[in-house]
Amino acid sequence: MKHTKLTLALLATLGLSACGDDGDQGAQGTNGLNSLIAHETLALGNDECVFGGLKVTSGLDTDADNVLADGEVTSTSTNCNVNPVNASGSPLPYTVLRADIDNGAMPGSFMEVRNGGYGSDMVAHPTEPTRFYALTDRGPNATFTGEQGKGKKFPTPDYTPRIGLFELQANGAVKKISDILLKRPDGTLITGLPNTAALGGTGETPYDADGNVIVEDMDLPFDETTNPIKLDDYGLDGEGLVALSDGTFWISDEYGPHIVHFNADGVEIGRINAFADDTRNTFTLPAEFANRRANRGMEGLAVTPDEKTLVGIMQSTMYNPSSAVKVNDIVRIVTINLTDGVISQYLYKQEKTQNSQSGIVALSNTEFVVIERDGSFYNEDASAMKHLYKIDISNATDLESIPAAGDTTQDEALGLLIAGKTLEEVALEADGWTTIANAGIETISKTLLVDLVAETSYPHDKLEGMWLINDSTIGVLNDDDFATWASGGVLEQKYLDAGQTIIDGNRLYIIENVDLAN
Repeated sequence: MKHTKLTLALLATLGLSACGDDGDQGAQGTNGLNSLIAHETLALGNDECVFGGLKVTSGLDTDADNVLADGEVTSTSTNCNVNPVNASGSPLPYTVLRADIDNGAMPGSFMEVRNGGYGSDMVAHPTEPTRFYALTDRGPNATFTGEQGKGKKFPTPDYTPRIGLFELQANGAVKKISDILLKRPDGTLITGLPNTAALGGTGETPYDADGNVIVEDMDLPFDETTNPIKLDDYGLDGEGLVALSDGTFWISDEYGPHIVHFNADGVEIGRINAFADDTRNTFTLPAEFANRRANRGMEGLAVTPDEKTLVGIMQSTMYNPSSAVKVNDIVRIVTINLTDGVISQYLYKQEKTQNSQSGIVALSNTEFVVIERDGSFYNEDASAMKHLYKIDISNATDLESIPAAGDTTQDEALGLLIAGKTLEEVALEADGWTTIANAGIETISKTLLVDLVAETSYPHDKLEGMWLINDSTIGVLNDDDFATWASGGVLEQKYLDAGQTIIDGNRLYIIENVDLAN
């Protein structure tokens, strides 16, 4: 802290005479007080200036010790630095996993499979204001149908899902600090390969980059008995991330959905899912959550500020009871008390059918910010939607608290029913939401906070991560799919533009002046 001293001179009173000799010399005046000015450089992440800046304080040095004490300050001003992340965002660093695969989008060239992929979710570091964690999903993959049916190509099938720790620099750059690889309870690395059917697997067959079925022994041909398809009941397709103050993490995924607790080293220490027979479970979700739509599971996960309750949001309408309810706008939010396992459920109404709720962060025990988006690229579709909403569950109806009465029943496999239909079936009807309201079910209230397309001409398709920086500033991150895409089952580079000159990558955007208080 720098100090500047100014002296205030006090003038002695002069005796004046109209004429004659000067009068007697007056008494010696008292010494003046010094005025001190202090300059303090505020670092990045400061509470008063999130991007750093300069703080100037001033006041009279009343105790004459040449130090401006807090009690002597009479004026304070701050000059905060501007947001160092420009409107086009700051790229996250990446490495190249593979560069030997033909680029189907540009014949005669090779594509890069990048790591990358840190956009499935992001969350603030609990104690370091300039740092955030970001999550990958199951690894590079692309839709493909081969000899064993529909599935995914995994060009790096041994990929381990992970959490990255990143730090914002004063110049707006993003630095990667470390990786935490996710592990089974025995400490061995998990994969991103699908689960078995008993734990949420939907029959997705894993294939390698050449379209070969991934089996237990890749040196031998597929055999249903002796060399079956390789699956992983610890495999995760992670989408939601919570970082607790004790250094542990919770991750929600799209396979089960599973909600898995990992220690600071990435080793599994607990699990929650909808499968009552899974002996790994600490608590069990309502059975209807097993009816999640494939690749649209529990896309967002948050924890209340007191760290007592997990809050998960499904990406889209669940297939409850079947895919017949696919084109719908009803989404479930679930809360799990981490002390006693008590569960509550609430309903969220989307702006457009089949939108994606791809992130959630807590403001209080009942208020949250959620992402609602479509899957469009703004460069291709000017109507692309990437919104942040503030929601409040305090006045919404807890589905778990509704007793069976009249047309309303609780089904062990399908949850709350109205006249024998699931809520997803009811919402699909022309007057479905009115029927839900008439059953005494209040939905979650929501208020638009930010339109990312209007704010930044947001070019990415998958807005998925949020970093709550302070009470008016939010960072957001996209999922770049490891820069991997596919058309007609052919792997290709993922581009943002029709001219195929801009490869999609993870980028941090920081949005200021967000009205989170109202």
